[in-house]
Amino acid sequence: WENELERSDHSELNEFFNKTYGPTGAFHTKPFEGGRSWAGARPERRAIGYDSRGIASHMGLLRRFIKVGETDLAVAELGLYGVRPDLERMGIGHSVSALFPTLQELGVPFAFGTVRHAMRSHVERYARTGMLSVLTGVSVRSTLPDFHPYMPPTRTEDLLVLVIPIGRTMSEWPSGTLIERNGPEL
Repeated sequence: WENELERSDHSELNEFFNKTYGPTGAFHTKPFEGGRSWAGARPERRAIGYDSRGIASHMGLLRRFIKVGETDLAVAELGLYGVRPDLERMGIGHSVSALFPTLQELGVPFAFGTVRHAMRSHVERYARTGMLSVLTGVSVRSTLPDFHPYMPPTRTEDLLVLVIPIGRTMSEWPSGTLIERNGPEL
């Protein structure tokens, strides 16, 4: 639970995200300025993997409503995914399946997440296991995490959409080429 994190946990997570996301560009660490341990919407729960060196991996999740085409849909949004750089390519990402019982406990029909197209080969490896589906050709509209009078309040992006069936089958995922997040991305 997010409520269970202490100030020291947030500090350690902030350092983890800066080290994990920093090599992909300074822009990716901007949301974590000021010691934040979240980028957009604050997660409801977190799965944090530890080893002898500290945080090894992280995944945040948040229950929310999205609109797929014309259909309102309750989902568990997954985000803030990271693996410490020294552990990349060791298969630790497959531990996402350990979240499945928690996702079932939340009572949502699907887990949903988005990634940049540059991550396509990475996420398609998971799709081969049948655990998730990768959807293309879908735009995602989200509110910005902070209001700025010189910027529009929302943005629409062309992203890869990841869907994990939890309480329903993938054939029950609504069709549509636009997903509306009810808030900022996780």
